[in-house]
Amino acid sequence: MSATETRAAPAILRTATGREATRWVAAHTRELPGLTTATVLTTVAGAALQVLPVFLLGQVVDGVVAGEAQSILVTIGALMVAAVLLGSGATAASTYLIGRLGAELLARLREAAVRAVLGMPSARIEQVGRGDVLSRVGDDVAVLSKGIRTAIPTVFSSGVLVAIATAGMFGLDWRLGLAGACALPAYALALRWYLPRSAPLYQRQREAQADRAQALISGLDGIGTVRAYRLEEAFREQVTRESWRVRDLGVEVFRFFGRFVGRENRAEFIGLVLIIVVGYVLLEADAVTLGEASVAPLLFHRLFNPLGAIMFTFDEAQKSGASLTRLVGVLSEAPEERLVGHTVVAAAGSYPVTVAGLTFGYPDSEQPVLREVDLAIPAGGSLALVGATGAGKTTLAALIAGIGTPQAGSVRIGSTDLAELDEAGARALVSILTQETHVFSGPLADDLRLAAPEATDAELMDALRTVGADTWVTALPDGLDTMVGEGGERLDGTKVAQIALARLVLGRAPVVVLDESTAEAGSQGAAELERAVSAACQGRTTLFVAHRLTQAMAADRIAVLDAGRVVEQGTHEELVAMGGRYADLWRAWREGNSS
Repeated sequence: MSATETRAAPAILRTATGREATRWVAAHTRELPGLTTATVLTTVAGAALQVLPVFLLGQVVDGVVAGEAQSILVTIGALMVAAVLLGSGATAASTYLIGRLGAELLARLREAAVRAVLGMPSARIEQVGRGDVLSRVGDDVAVLSKGIRTAIPTVFSSGVLVAIATAGMFGLDWRLGLAGACALPAYALALRWYLPRSAPLYQRQREAQADRAQALISGLDGIGTVRAYRLEEAFREQVTRESWRVRDLGVEVFRFFGRFVGRENRAEFIGLVLIIVVGYVLLEADAVTLGEASVAPLLFHRLFNPLGAIMFTFDEAQKSGASLTRLVGVLSEAPEERLVGHTVVAAAGSYPVTVAGLTFGYPDSEQPVLREVDLAIPAGGSLALVGATGAGKTTLAALIAGIGTPQAGSVRIGSTDLAELDEAGARALVSILTQETHVFSGPLADDLRLAAPEATDAELMDALRTVGADTWVTALPDGLDTMVGEGGERLDGTKVAQIALARLVLGRAPVVVLDESTAEAGSQGAAELERAVSAACQGRTTLFVAHRLTQAMAADRIAVLDAGRVVEQGTHEELVAMGGRYADLWRAWREGNSS
C-alpha cells in the first residue's frame, strides 16, 4: 500500500509462547531418533565419567585410612585417569552431536519461517513492516545459530552433569543428599525471581532491534526523497534514538543478570555449608566414612562449574529462547494453504471485474480509506483510476488484486469472489505490477522465469519482444544468461520496467492491475513504456492506477477517486466535457506540461 495513504500504526508478527516453542522442538526432535538418542547417551556418559573420579578419590581416602596396599591405590589412580580420558572423549562427542542436532533443527525452522513469510498475505507484510520480518528471518536466526553453537550445548550438558552429581550425593547417604537439596529452594527462588522478568526484557530488546532495522530500511529505501527534502538529520536522529534504546535495554539486561548471579551465589553458599556440617555430624556418629564425608562437599563443589556455566550462558540461552519464540510465532501467521508452491491455473479467456459496495479501513483507523466503491470493468476492457494523492487509488488496486480483504462489499473476477481464494488462487487470476519493481541477482533468464518456471528461451524472447526489450537483451554480453541485479549488469529504470512487463506477459493471468508501474522510468522512456504496457495487457482485463493522464486517456473508461469514493466515471472526452474533478486534473496536467 502507498505510504501516502491513511494507515494505522504497524503491528508486529505473532510471537509464540514458550510452550508452543517447546512443542515444536520436541516434535521435530522425535523425527531424528538416531541423532537424538546418540546425543542423550553421549551427554549422560560424559557427565557420569566426569563425576566418577570424585567417587574414586573417596575410595583413595578410605583406602589410606584403612591401610590398604599401595597396589590398590595405583589401580584406583589408573581408573581415575581412564575416566578422565573417556569423559573428555564423551563430552567432545556430546558437544558435537548437540551442535549437529541444533543445526538440523535450526535449518528446518529457518526454512519453515522463510516459507511462511513468502506465503503470508501481502497485506500482512505491509502492515507489520519489513523491519520486523527481516529481523526475524535475519537477526533472530543469527542469535539462535550462535546460541546453538555456544549456550545451548553448555546448558544441556551442564544440566545433565548437575542431575548426575545430585543423584551421586543421595547415593552416598540420603542425609547428605538432603543437605545439598536444601540449596534447591534458594536456587528456585532465584530462578522464580529471574525468569518471569527476564523473558519480557529480552523480548523488548528483540523488538527494539526490529524497530531499529525498520528505521534503517525506511531511510535507505527513501534515500532520494530524504535528500531531496533535506531530511538526513531527522532520519539520523531517528536511527540514533532507536540505537540508544537498544543500548539502554542491553545495559538493563546486563545489570539484571548480575543481580541474578548474586542470588545464585547465595544458594551455593547455603548448600555447601549444610553439606559440610551434616557430613561432620554423620562422621562423628560413624554413619559415613571419611571418604564419603569428603566426597559429598567435593560433589557439591563439582556443581559450581556447571551451574556457573549455566548462569553465564543463561543470558545467551534466554536470547536464543526469545528468538525461538519469535521464529515459531511466524509459522502460525500463514495457514498451510497460503504457503508458496500451491498454484492454481486459471481457465483460458477474458474475465470481467466487478467491485460492489466495497468499504475498507486499516485496523484502528478512524475513517475508512474506501467507502462503498462500485466499479465494473468488462472482460478484456480497461479502466484507469485517477485522483489526488491519498484518495485511495493504491488501496483499491491492491484489493482488486486480492491483497487484503474488504470490511464490506466484494471484488469478483468473473463469478469468483476473491475473498474465497487464498493468495495463490488470487495470483492465478490477477497479476499486479507496482512501481516497486525488483530485479533479482542472477541470470536474466532466471529472473524472467519467476513468472513462468517452465518457459523456454524462445518464449522468454517472445515476451521480451512484446514489450520492446528484445533489442537491448540481444545486445547484452551473454544474452539471456547475462548476470543482472546486484553485482551484475546495471539496468536503468526503463529496462527494469520492461523486465517486469515481460514477467507480466509470461504470467498469463487474465486480469492485470498496474499501480503506477512506469512512474519511475523517467519522461524519456515514458512513451516507450506506455506502448509496452499496452502490448503486455492486450486482450486482458486491465486496471491502471494512472500516474500520467496520457495513460488514463488510453483506457476505455476512467474512474475518479476522491477521499475514498468514486465521484466520476466515463471516457476521457465525457469527463472533460463534464467540467468536474477530472476536467480540473486534466487542465492542471496540460498546463504543467506546456509550461
